[in-house]
Amino acid sequence: MNDHDWLTLACELARSCPPSETAFSVGVIVVAHGGKEMARGFSRESDPLDHAEEAALAKIDPADPRLPTATVYSSLEPCGKRKSRPQACARLIVGSGIRRVVMAWREPDLFVEGRGAEVLSAAGVVVVEMPELADLARKPNAHLVP
Repeated sequence: MNDHDWLTLACELARSCPPSETAFSVGVIVVAHGGKEMARGFSRESDPLDHAEEAALAKIDPADPRLPTATVYSSLEPCGKRKSRPQACARLIVGSGIRRVVMAWREPDLFVEGRGAEVLSAAGVVVVEMPELADLARKPNAHLVP
């Protein structure tokens, strides 16, 4: 599979999120170099405060040697600020050692000022935006952002 295929799956995974009026529905898939899926997660997967990146990364051993060459596929830009937990998703990704993120949609400034892509880039993480999939990422969030 290629970036487009993995990101499409992440966008579709966002439909699994329990509905919320105070948070976006996001899907994430972490893929090792070579194309093997390492983990997936979605917003509010096991806790009402879970973000998708957080849920996926929690399923991976932090010592996994594949992390530096893995890619995070996220339907929404990883958050750069967070109200509900001390670590924003962009910081969790940087801390994991992952050096590549592919995203479909920039986080609107609805709840917090996003800017996760800037946090990632400043830390040396390659950020690829695929705006052709933004509409698919917006669908499970249509009640928040028409």
